[in-house]
Amino acid sequence: MRVFFTVVGAAIAFFLTVAMFGTAGWDRPPLVTSQNGYRGTAMAQVETKADAAEVKAANVAPAPADPAEPGEELAGKTYENVQVLQNITTNEFNRLMASMTEWVSPEQGCTYCHNTENMADDSLYQKKVARRMLQMTQHINSTWKDKHVGGAGVTCYTCHRGQPVPANIWFTDPGPNATSGFVPRNNGQNMASPSVGLASLPYDTLTEYFSTKNIDETAIRVNATTALPTSKGKPIQEAEKTFGLMIHMSQGLGVNCTFCHNTRAVSDWSQSTPQRTTAWHGIRMVRDINGDYMEPLTSTFPANRLGALGDVPKVNCTTCHNGVSKPLNGANVIDAYPELAAPVVAAAATTEPAPPAPAPAAPTPEQKPPQ
Repeated sequence: MRVFFTVVGAAIAFFLTVAMFGTAGWDRPPLVTSQNGYRGTAMAQVETKADAAEVKAANVAPAPADPAEPGEELAGKTYENVQVLQNITTNEFNRLMASMTEWVSPEQGCTYCHNTENMADDSLYQKKVARRMLQMTQHINSTWKDKHVGGAGVTCYTCHRGQPVPANIWFTDPGPNATSGFVPRNNGQNMASPSVGLASLPYDTLTEYFSTKNIDETAIRVNATTALPTSKGKPIQEAEKTFGLMIHMSQGLGVNCTFCHNTRAVSDWSQSTPQRTTAWHGIRMVRDINGDYMEPLTSTFPANRLGALGDVPKVNCTTCHNGVSKPLNGANVIDAYPELAAPVVAAAATTEPAPPAPAPAAPTPEQKPPQ
């Protein structure tokens, strides 16, 4: 019997070897490596050429609309119920509305947000949401310019990509249905959630770290800062949640750990790449967006737009980045639409109260962030 299995194993190995050398699909795909640290320290991003080309093609910014004709009359004077963009010219307003249609609802057209019988009507929830999203875009481009988005900026297309509902949104995961009786506690692991790369890590780390802006500033950090413990540390379960978040960020940006961290001292800020500081602010920006702009819209969205637990759709790293380290391959999208980078102002008073203005952004830390 032993001889039989030996012969069978040898035959299988032989045919696999023939297939490996004779079939193109068994070849290792061509790789492209981008070095971002000292040679020989594994500070590099590695991906296949095919994947790199595919993700680049999926993140091409649309061409901006032709500049608006000069004009003096303001949109707030020309049209009724213009609450956010009332101080730009009518021509600029019309140009932006046409661009927003292409960015968000190219198939549905203007009627996705507007009642064509009365364009000033606010009966459609999409119009109320769009108004708040305009303020959110202005807030990101003005408040978070130096901390995260830089001069490239964001527009509606950065998230929507020609769809009324962005592809990369998330809701709180209710988890599997629990049976009655005693249920073992598994810390939310082994659920193969896409948000953690199908790993055996807690499936709902996004709610833990991204849902609101009131999250503990040290929630993500689990590494000790001293050689020996001086106080009660964090349990291993917290470390697993942090790993889940890191996997999400890695996949969302299409990079590996060394994009932000040094291979020899992962936790040391002084040896980390500049991108780690940018990512630190990005985490706070996501919390700011979800807490001040998305969560207050819970009652505005209809039930079919809410999650299983009745929560509003929220953003994460992938919402804007879509698999690349710089959204839309780093294209500057805001220079052609300066009205989307204007400081946020309170919406003009109408028959319906406008959504509350966002709270001030968290101050930039003077020293290296704690996590």
